[in-house]
Amino acid sequence: MGRHIGPVCRLCRREGLKLFLKGTRCDTPKCAVDRREGVPGMHQFRRSKASEYSIRLREKQKVKRYYGIFERQFRKYFEMASRRPGNTGDALMALLERRLDNVVTRLGFATSRAQARQMITHGHITVNGRKLDIPSYLVRPGDEVKVKDREHSRKLAATHLEAEGMPPVPDWLDRVSTDPPEGRVSRLPATQDISLPVTPQLIVELLSR
Repeated sequence: MGRHIGPVCRLCRREGLKLFLKGTRCDTPKCAVDRREGVPGMHQFRRSKASEYSIRLREKQKVKRYYGIFERQFRKYFEMASRRPGNTGDALMALLERRLDNVVTRLGFATSRAQARQMITHGHITVNGRKLDIPSYLVRPGDEVKVKDREHSRKLAATHLEAEGMPPVPDWLDRVSTDPPEGRVSRLPATQDISLPVTPQLIVELLSR
């Protein structure tokens, strides 16, 4: 009987890369990707060569799982990106990166996007001084993202900020302070700010068919 690693870690192993869906676990020896090399399954058979369609589909699924969104939401972001000037793939990734749950995670106030969504919906986060309980809110340059000024909220964020293995804050965000936890959006995210190893053009090709 194999060790139970949970459905979230199986996603990382199936994709063959670290999606950081369980926060800092991907940086520990418990990571499913590091613990077992090769494809999933008892007999470790070799997979046949993937088709072009499956390669494109895998890129889309990778992005959806990383940001924790559903197909309908993803299609909405793609439509928004396709109406913007410039490269559609880069615009799509920039929109996803601007989601409030992603920003809360990137600032270190939560260790995963799922945790960040819970903090937001439970009213622990404010944007520009107002409580905002919409994880999909798209931040803009100048927005101030803070943890609500109450003891429970501050302790919750402080615990996450002290967690080991938290990635550095990206250049397009500024962590103003940790007590109280506060951050600011200094600019819109660029292509080099995306930490997920993905090829957006493959997603564009898939959804443009």
